[in-house]
Amino acid sequence: MNILKFMEEFPTEQACKDHFRKQREQEGLKCKKCGCTKHYWLKAKYQWQCSECDFRTTLKSGSIMEGSKVDIHTWYKAMAFMTYSKKTISAAELQRQLNHPKYDTVWRLMHKIRSAMGKRDALYQLEGAIEFDEGYFERATSEKVKLKRGRGSQRQINVAVMAESTPLEDLNTGVKTSQCRYYKMRVLTDHKATAINNTVKENFSESSIVFSDKSTSYVDIADYVDIHVTEKSDKNTTKTTLKWVHIAISNAKRTLLGVFHKIKGKYLQNYLNEFCYKLNRRYFGEKVFDRLTLAVAKSYW
Repeated sequence: MNILKFMEEFPTEQACKDHFRKQREQEGLKCKKCGCTKHYWLKAKYQWQCSECDFRTTLKSGSIMEGSKVDIHTWYKAMAFMTYSKKTISAAELQRQLNHPKYDTVWRLMHKIRSAMGKRDALYQLEGAIEFDEGYFERATSEKVKLKRGRGSQRQINVAVMAESTPLEDLNTGVKTSQCRYYKMRVLTDHKATAINNTVKENFSESSIVFSDKSTSYVDIADYVDIHVTEKSDKNTTKTTLKWVHIAISNAKRTLLGVFHKIKGKYLQNYLNEFCYKLNRRYFGEKVFDRLTLAVAKSYW
């Protein structure tokens, strides 16, 4: 969202509260006590009350904001800055923009938002023609610690990269091309087939057609999808069969390195969540902000 437009629509804390209430009701509320989905609004208390057991839910309860002492206006401003460009913003820069006194508070706030992005994308499975490969991202390490190098290096984090591509054929030339719709990236615990199989089961539709190289870790993929097509890994495969996953890997590395320089391994998934979330919604324009407020408003009880 354009920052000037944001200031016009959300000038006060109350404006943000009213909008967030509507977003939560649109996403649907679920009672923490009995699981009922029917609630009514208590204007005097500014809470919802369950129509079955009378359990009350506050504006933040059950959402990513639960337990946060940061006001909703600050949350909204952070989401606006995180979505106003295709890339991202560092916590230090966001702290300056928000004029917030504590860096740690802003840093945790951003990671909660990134977590909401990841949970939103996790609701959907990839289907149709899917490219699948792995990328290696460098983690931040202490110079005093000697780490293993080469394949399986402790300096590198293995990431499964998935791209749902749609095969297209030019009616004039007959040349077949592909166009990517959705991406997913998942940090893997190791290089073994078990981690790959779990990733495939969680993120692919059973009717999918998966394209990959001939890695020994991919031997069981055919058990979880309709068709698994493998090709020997070379420059041609990278430019054709697995074109979109390698474009995604390259763009992700460029984005993360340009803004954060080095990332600790345990936080990499959150940064990849943000990258994929915005990449998957690259044609949404100003609607990305509204989509993100819905993701943050969703109840995770």
